[in-house]
Amino acid sequence: MLYKVSVSFHQNHIKIIGDHIEIGIMTKPVKGEANLEIIKKIAKHLDIPKSNVRIVAGEKSKDKIVEVTQQSTKP
Repeated sequence: MLYKVSVSFHQNHIKIIGDHIEIGIMTKPVKGEANLEIIKKIAKHLDIPKSNVRIVAGEKSKDKIVEVTQQSTKP
């Protein structure tokens, strides 16, 4: 499934509404560290491995498209 992701800096939150994710991260956008934090937070929130989350567009933007290849097994 593809999600549209909006990133806010210096905040710590995640909210999923339909196919849109609003996420706040504390990491600065240096050398891909912010993108790694985004992938980790989405994977943890959905209870899936990090390898099932990848950024397909917007790697250098605050607006991204993220693909999740496996949904959570949570009830």
